[in-house]
Amino acid sequence: MARRPYRRRKDVTVLSLLLLLVAVALGPTPSSAAAADWWNPTARPAPDAQINVTGEPFKGTDSAGDVRGFVDAHNHLFSNEAFGGRLICGKPFSAAGVADALKDCPEHYPDGTLAIFDYITHGGDGRHDPVGWPTFKDWPAHDSMTHQANYYAWIERAWRGGQRVLVNDLVTNGMICSVYPFKDRSCDEMTSIRLQAKLTYALQDHIDTMYGGPGKGWFRIVLDSAQAREVIKQGKLAVVLGVETSEPFGCKQILDIPQCSRADIDKGLDELYDLGVRSMFLCHKFDNALCGVRFDEHGLGAAINVGQFLSTGTFWKTEKCTGPQKDNPIGLTESDAEEDLPDGVEVPAYDENAQCNVRGLTDLGEYAVRGMMQRKMMLEIDHMSVKATGRVLDIFEAASYPGVLSSHSWMDLNWTERVYSLGGFVAQYMHGSQEFGAEAKRTDALREKYDVGYGYGTDFNGIGDHPAPRGADAPNPVTYPFKSADGGSVIDRQTSGQRTFDYNTDGAAHVGMIPDWIEDIRRVAGPGVVDDLFRGAESYLGTWGASEQHRAGVNLAKGRTATASSSESNPFTSYQPGRAVDGDDDSRWASDWSGEQSWQVDLGATHLVSRVTLDWERAYGKSYRVELSTDGVHWQTAWSTTAGDGGLDTARFTGTPARHVRIHGLERGTDWGYSLHEVGVHSA
Repeated sequence: MARRPYRRRKDVTVLSLLLLLVAVALGPTPSSAAAADWWNPTARPAPDAQINVTGEPFKGTDSAGDVRGFVDAHNHLFSNEAFGGRLICGKPFSAAGVADALKDCPEHYPDGTLAIFDYITHGGDGRHDPVGWPTFKDWPAHDSMTHQANYYAWIERAWRGGQRVLVNDLVTNGMICSVYPFKDRSCDEMTSIRLQAKLTYALQDHIDTMYGGPGKGWFRIVLDSAQAREVIKQGKLAVVLGVETSEPFGCKQILDIPQCSRADIDKGLDELYDLGVRSMFLCHKFDNALCGVRFDEHGLGAAINVGQFLSTGTFWKTEKCTGPQKDNPIGLTESDAEEDLPDGVEVPAYDENAQCNVRGLTDLGEYAVRGMMQRKMMLEIDHMSVKATGRVLDIFEAASYPGVLSSHSWMDLNWTERVYSLGGFVAQYMHGSQEFGAEAKRTDALREKYDVGYGYGTDFNGIGDHPAPRGADAPNPVTYPFKSADGGSVIDRQTSGQRTFDYNTDGAAHVGMIPDWIEDIRRVAGPGVVDDLFRGAESYLGTWGASEQHRAGVNLAKGRTATASSSESNPFTSYQPGRAVDGDDDSRWASDWSGEQSWQVDLGATHLVSRVTLDWERAYGKSYRVELSTDGVHWQTAWSTTAGDGGLDTARFTGTPARHVRIHGLERGTDWGYSLHEVGVHSA
């Protein structure tokens, strides 16, 4: 009797072992970690790339209640599905395993001769060993434009190394797709965007499976800032969907004629929001129906300018800049892309003293900006021309809307304080540690002034190089193993298949080298830069959360009684004072054509006024005052300028009791009079 229970336990044990052996033979390899190690999967495919990070990822918040962690504000996880599907080779994941995910495009065999995109954009002949897994002789590499750098295990390593926010910008370009000879799907941009969004959710499911089911993995797509904050508190990676494409919603222009409508914009924004997109660019590479772009430089710039002509019928056009901000100089290096131009058509020459794009934010673009504000989305201003960026910042300042992002060093640095003063977020392109440190230093005082963190935009799977190796003999090399920025994990060299990556000799070959790059920054540029980067997650969520909480301010002047010193007479339309407070951006008040004029509005009751917005028509005030009064008789100056330049002006001042608001024009900016589309008056 005493032996029977023992025998039963033995039978159960034998059966369990047999079942375990079958599971091992048929399924993923179980993790060797203990069950308590929540950061390790219960099962991982074998073979696979290694993570080479030990220790528990940090969780929770700091003593101030802030989340911590690095922000990659600009990445392209699934651009292998863009441009026709064959420009970027390899996939971030595959149900068939790493060998299927990390293999080259078929046309790159046997020696890379047909890696056309590489040598069009970077010169050379594109030759390389096409074999990926397991040898990785020539790729991934810091200077490869056509190979997968975002394999999921490499993303996992970046997360384990301290990254807590990843913005996955869904990206494509219909013209590049159409001229690239190798493709296996449509070139429609929105079709590609939809597919990339779908696959991002599929990657989340793929990782969840390794961790035991839905919601259990570390890769978490988030739809609002509160959800992102909770994910980061759990020690996981908050993934935000963005869009970076040249013709969103089909909004291209042909010979300067827009090919979309306001209805297209509303429908497109609604669809993207439903997909989970929370930030986006309105223009990218090519001037479109929404805005002009910030130019590309060097050989790539020449190729993109050719693409602009083939797509729109127009080359980039420049003018002298009106302020200190400038667009990038246009690349004039000869490019093989010029062979695609029609006979007799050549890339134009450009005046080096005229470095600004003539195209700014169009009326449709302004409609899209306001549509994003209504949906509480964040707007990326990198890639926008100086003229377009200035108008966007004017609109955001007029509404006190904080949702502005600069994610990878494509914004003129002279705009930085305007972005920070709104509550926006700034990240820098993933330059080498020396260049990254130098650029960070230029804006260090502003980050201290506004008490904000910093981010980086890796642009992996984009069309830019990444930090090159400094060399094993360089001063202050990365020494392995090293501790993560929070001090809780140990990071060693990353091994994928038969190749082990060392930052000193390989540079930022793939996204998994982010922790190594940050360690190089710490050694070269100092720990202060890393500290600012480690505060990035909290600052990014601060911008996002403030955008979600933004409420459109009440315009106290709308529909109120307005008067003016004069009004221009016109038999076909009215330019009377009330046109500036009728809520119609297309109507306007216009004065006589003389030097000193005034316009004023009666708010109907006394309010504490602190902000006045003025949307000037082309006839603007160069020198003018904003004056306040409680009785309409006694006036005080609340704000003034002698350097007005038109556009949308926002006058901010200490909250002051006022029933009457007057715009007192002292000097015109043109030979015409003064003309205002709309005046907004807002309470403190």
